[in-house]
Amino acid sequence: MNRRRSLLISLVAAVMAGVLVYGVYVMQVNQVELQQTVQVVVPKDFIRAGVLIREDMMEFRAVQKGSYTEGMMTKLTEVVGQETLIPLGKQEPILKWKVNRYHLLPNEQQATFQIPKEYLLSVSNGIRAGDRVRIYVSGADGSSRRLFDEKEITVASVKSSANVEVDNPKSSNLLSKVEGDKEKMYASRLEANGAIDQINLNLAESEWLQIDQLCSSKKARLVIAFSSSSILTGE
Repeated sequence: MNRRRSLLISLVAAVMAGVLVYGVYVMQVNQVELQQTVQVVVPKDFIRAGVLIREDMMEFRAVQKGSYTEGMMTKLTEVVGQETLIPLGKQEPILKWKVNRYHLLPNEQQATFQIPKEYLLSVSNGIRAGDRVRIYVSGADGSSRRLFDEKEITVASVKSSANVEVDNPKSSNLLSKVEGDKEKMYASRLEANGAIDQINLNLAESEWLQIDQLCSSKKARLVIAFSSSSILTGE
């Protein structure tokens, strides 16, 4: 009886020792993996929002594998040529959602046109860079109509009289848009750092010529209205 008990105790002790050794081994493996590093792309210095990233602005920094996230950039080719949507801190790993390739630039059929103030009758206060707008023409004879066959136009920028981008300094509309947070996009329009003084639109040449032809004679002016598709579809 005592012999059987001794064998049982020895067997249990051996199993427990094996489990302990295996547990220590797993912990050591995990520790080694956490200590391994990944080279990620970081700014050499602070970079403002709206800046086109050049290669000489970037460098690599080693981060522990345990701190690495899928959104971090690991190749210069992923970053160079992109535009910063928000400020980037010095030595801060660059996340994919913080940059975009020429987000507000016109496409190959377009150019960015600043609409002369004398061409404008009204501009919706809620418009922000990256939004979609509808353009209407109001004639001196009382006639009015929508331009461009129901097409919506992309806003390249809206600036105040101080020549700064109009936005909510506490909660950027562009940042909220990138994050897909419609509530913040809506809320960001309730506060702004200034009134809209200049508006720049991405237009095809024919669209600009049509506007110029209509408004240069001073017989018609434009009404630029915010479109809810800017929020509802995330465009």
